[in-house]
Amino acid sequence: SRQEIMELDSEFSDKIQVHVEAVLLPKASTALADLKKRIESFLTTRHASFSNGAVTIIEDSFLSANLAALRICDVDLDDRVPGGTVPVWQAELHVHIVQLDTEGAADESDGDITSCQIWMLPSKDFDGLWETLIYDMDVKRNLLDYAQTAMFFSDRQVDPNIIAWNRVVLLHGPPGTGKTSLCKALAHKLSIRMSERYRSGQLVEVNAHSLFSKWFSESGKLVNKLFDTIREFLDDEETFVCVLIDEVESLTAARQSALSGQEPSDAIRVVNALLTQIDKLKERHNCMVMTTSNITAAIDLAFVDRADIKQYIGHPSTPAIYQILRSCILELMRVGIISPQEDLKDVSLVASQQAASPASPDNSIRLYHCASQAQGFSGRFLRKLPFLAHSMFLRRKTASMSMFCDALLKAIKAETSARSHESINGK
Repeated sequence: SRQEIMELDSEFSDKIQVHVEAVLLPKASTALADLKKRIESFLTTRHASFSNGAVTIIEDSFLSANLAALRICDVDLDDRVPGGTVPVWQAELHVHIVQLDTEGAADESDGDITSCQIWMLPSKDFDGLWETLIYDMDVKRNLLDYAQTAMFFSDRQVDPNIIAWNRVVLLHGPPGTGKTSLCKALAHKLSIRMSERYRSGQLVEVNAHSLFSKWFSESGKLVNKLFDTIREFLDDEETFVCVLIDEVESLTAARQSALSGQEPSDAIRVVNALLTQIDKLKERHNCMVMTTSNITAAIDLAFVDRADIKQYIGHPSTPAIYQILRSCILELMRVGIISPQEDLKDVSLVASQQAASPASPDNSIRLYHCASQAQGFSGRFLRKLPFLAHSMFLRRKTASMSMFCDALLKAIKAETSARSHESINGK
């Protein structure tokens, strides 16, 4: 189509794609085409450049009456963007206008067993989640590019017998590194990026462990019923469906237990049934399967072979830890817990300075020193650190940035010491 040709031409131009997410108010009634033109005009006439973050629309009564939020997204994922800023003349705006679902998750259960949770996408539950996830490598860009390429090949009706792809992603690594959150955020992001193509989106989250109840014959029925439900969603070709399967290492555990005689042979049939059902999903162009595992060595080889992309998600490095802590500090500045507000340097400006000292007059350097001492902590725990620092070592409602860095360093040392004692006592 003409639209597809224009999109392909834009990919090979010198322009840099800038994605804009516009979240509608429930009461918004303006035609989307008119609203899109107004957003494009507002952005190009009032900005000299674009970078990630919320856009203030209070000065425009038309936009304020129709939008709950307007933001620039994922500029930093393009290698051609130095410093995360795109000049307006170089930007090609892609405006995505969406209405967020506010109902939350619905449980799908069979008796006492909850087989899955279902969200309508895009969902308020995941709004902003993508932006909070920080990784060392190009994990987010790679996943986004992969997903869009998989859907593009399907659209172009590439013969899967000649070029194979299953639309299956496997994220593996230690607990607390954000694998499940990343899957949910990716599903949410894809539903926004493809909002003009699909009328709606759904996320179906399955816990593989829950599928293997102690009555394996019942588990087989549960698997079949679950995928019957998923196929009903997929029958509507205007709906994009993401299936998230957590703890896929349960497949290996069930198969090995059955082979060793510890579990009934039904276990193997259940595992095979699940793999067969996943295989059938690749026939559906409007489906993507995302999976996670906390135990890399325990993933079923039959499943690994089905995954197009196998991405390890490890603990963050010092630069990534700095970015996580920096985002936390900026939030505390926003609400006045850290005062006065001050600029904290981008990680690219502090990572090269090796002499990161806790006594530095530059609070960005002091924060980077804190990051260097927090090696080995998961992303999940790192976002708890500012709370622990405030509650255990600050003992006052507000503090300066330098005082908070001192408290943060004490919290890091306390947690490191506690983990050391746990390790010794566990031997």
